[in-house]
Amino acid sequence: MWHSIAATWWAWVVLGFALGVLEVLAPGYIFLGFAIGAVLTGVLVGFGIAPVGLPALILIFAVASLVAWLALRRTVGVRKGQVKLWDRDINDQ
Repeated sequence: MWHSIAATWWAWVVLGFALGVLEVLAPGYIFLGFAIGAVLTGVLVGFGIAPVGLPALILIFAVASLVAWLALRRTVGVRKGQVKLWDRDINDQ
């Protein structure tokens, strides 16, 4: 059953959009890389470019998510010179 669901392109796209909604609810670019990876996997399956086996699809999803996360980190991530300044310590009473 999981093999047939994983081989359908729209399931990956729906997963990507669900992860995108989750990113809106918990901002911080945590789920956005996974969302982009899922949508890209769905597009590759839809065009027939990606192999249909579940292990291959999971590998494509993982690599696409990692590349998307690294690209997001580079473009939107921490800016150079951005530092967190602490003005109060948790141990100060």
